[in-house]
Amino acid sequence: MRRTLILAAALLAAVAACGSPSSGGGTSALKIMAPAAPGGGWDTTSRTAEQAFKSADPNLKVEVYNVPGAGGTIGLTQLVGEKGNGNLLMTMGLVMVGAIEQNKSQVTLAETTPIAKLTEEYEIVVVPANSPFQNLQDLATAWKTDPAKVAVAGGSAGGTDHILAGLMAKAAGVDPKLVNYIAHSGGGEALNSLLGGKVAIGISGIGEFAEHVKSGKLRALGVSSPARLDSIDAPTLKEGGLDVELANWRGFVAPGGLDDAAKKSLIDLVTKMHDSAAWKDAVAKNGWIDVFETGQSFADYVKSEETRVKGIIAEMGLVS
Repeated sequence: MRRTLILAAALLAAVAACGSPSSGGGTSALKIMAPAAPGGGWDTTSRTAEQAFKSADPNLKVEVYNVPGAGGTIGLTQLVGEKGNGNLLMTMGLVMVGAIEQNKSQVTLAETTPIAKLTEEYEIVVVPANSPFQNLQDLATAWKTDPAKVAVAGGSAGGTDHILAGLMAKAAGVDPKLVNYIAHSGGGEALNSLLGGKVAIGISGIGEFAEHVKSGKLRALGVSSPARLDSIDAPTLKEGGLDVELANWRGFVAPGGLDDAAKKSLIDLVTKMHDSAAWKDAVAKNGWIDVFETGQSFADYVKSEETRVKGIIAEMGLVS
């Protein structure tokens, strides 16, 4: 009898191990961390992915939760503490690469497991509907006159929005260090500052401001793409006289400490999500660019971005 109980316990343990992604199996429950406040690009990406995961596998339980602050580095710290957890993904991207450098974070993306690059998205520069700025040259003139009076709303310090503001100022002949940049923890907060008249201009991903441009609450001064986009009626920054292009990107990383089987399980799960009609429809609707790549290719890309962004923000004096 005792031998039978021991064998039964061993069998249950083996079954449990097979059900854990960290041991090489699949998962029936997945958590996605959006390391920012609700309403921003990471939150939107996370919740869009949640629905696509469920569409691709109706039996999969998916939960999205927010950990805002410090350009995602607070969430990154939590993720690093989940070493070996194969049921967790964190949405991240170019913003986090800059924030790690800007905030001199004690944890880095080297302590994570890169899973997949998902999308790219161009930035948009907007003003409230009643703004005196009619075009980018009006903005450039105001910057040259007194940059302190031109408050710019965007995401976290050192992130994509901040980098674009600095590049635009530099192109306008203004010292990027003089830009009055007001960092927000999410696109929703930046939008509230814009609509509340607390800032002069806003910078974010096109998807976060597009519906408010179309409704007339905001006006678009320009987009950071190399050519005009079908999804929004706005000139490029180059057309407006500022020779700047920049694309934001977003992807998934998992905690460190995963074995090869667990890593493959998550990559396969994300690939299935990416291939779903629900995801492809959402990418088109949000005006995102599909740049899917996984595993080592994505890991190499992250390393190259860390080097590139470090140079940019150092040149602009954004590192204290």
